[in-house]
Amino acid sequence: MADAHTRSHTLALIFIFTVVIIFGGAVLAGTVLYLRIEEPFKAYDAAEVYVEIPAGAGVTEIRRRLIDAGVVRDAYVFRAALWWSGEARNLQAGEYRFDRPVSPLDVLRKIGRGDVYTRRITFPEGLTIPEMARIYELRGFGTARAFLDATRDVSAIRALDPLATDLEGYLFPETYALPRRVAASRLVSMMVQRFLAVYTEPLRASATAQGLSHRQVVALASLVEKETAKPEERPMVSAVYRNRLKIGMPMQADPTVVYALLLAGRYDGNIHRADLALDSPYNTYKHPGLPPGPIASPGKASLEAALAPAAVPYLYFVSRNDGSHAFAETLAQHNANVRTYQVLFFRQQRQAR
Repeated sequence: MADAHTRSHTLALIFIFTVVIIFGGAVLAGTVLYLRIEEPFKAYDAAEVYVEIPAGAGVTEIRRRLIDAGVVRDAYVFRAALWWSGEARNLQAGEYRFDRPVSPLDVLRKIGRGDVYTRRITFPEGLTIPEMARIYELRGFGTARAFLDATRDVSAIRALDPLATDLEGYLFPETYALPRRVAASRLVSMMVQRFLAVYTEPLRASATAQGLSHRQVVALASLVEKETAKPEERPMVSAVYRNRLKIGMPMQADPTVVYALLLAGRYDGNIHRADLALDSPYNTYKHPGLPPGPIASPGKASLEAALAPAAVPYLYFVSRNDGSHAFAETLAQHNANVRTYQVLFFRQQRQAR
């Protein structure tokens, strides 16, 4: 009886000891695993690595890509981090950039937020399509030729402007966030869609009410954009051109001559007297009315100014050489301004040298 009791007691101790070992081992393993999912990790040698998560990719595929890229240690750590983070249903497609050790939890949170890697490209107001194409190429997104080719697809604005043969004026100037690899056609589409969003229904209704086609509005807005960068001057510049249109006076806008010269491949950075006679429909010294289409991409303020000119009688303006302009109602006033701000100003500049 004593021996049986001793054996029973020994077995109980062994069982308890085994349970303690197993429990302790589980706690230890769990602790190690928890520390691993919180521990920053980096197994790639390069300064940075990009991981592309395709649309529709499952957890298994995402895990494989992260491990292969050296962003996550192994499958066990990934599964633990996925369970702990609760991000299994939130993982989003896109390209993700990693350039430092990151914990598996933070990796999954990043993908769960959809914090995809993008590069920014900025197009200032008043650029032509070729100027935008050069920026696109210089920023390393693709070739200028691909951008130019994409701007010949006018399907998105056909209902708005049936006369358009390219997207001049309809590529909205703004900063765009793009993936590393993006087709020029996608960027151009984004720019057109942004224009359509900015050129709102109230603006379109205003154009119709004023007897202006949308193409005329954008052409006028592009003139305003090229003539002044000062917000307070845009409605006044618009008024000058609208007043000239009303009385049948030529636009005589220098930016249209520059555009005509660019189209002809003759612009050298200056307008010469002979250029004013260039036989181009965009030369508003030679042809009356607005140019046949936009000469650049206007911003929102210029689009609004084209449809809401200031209530002023001005017919002329001249640069003060400081970014602002002097406006005049009569030719005599204008000639006096030209003498002050052009003739005398540049004479003084030459004498000071």
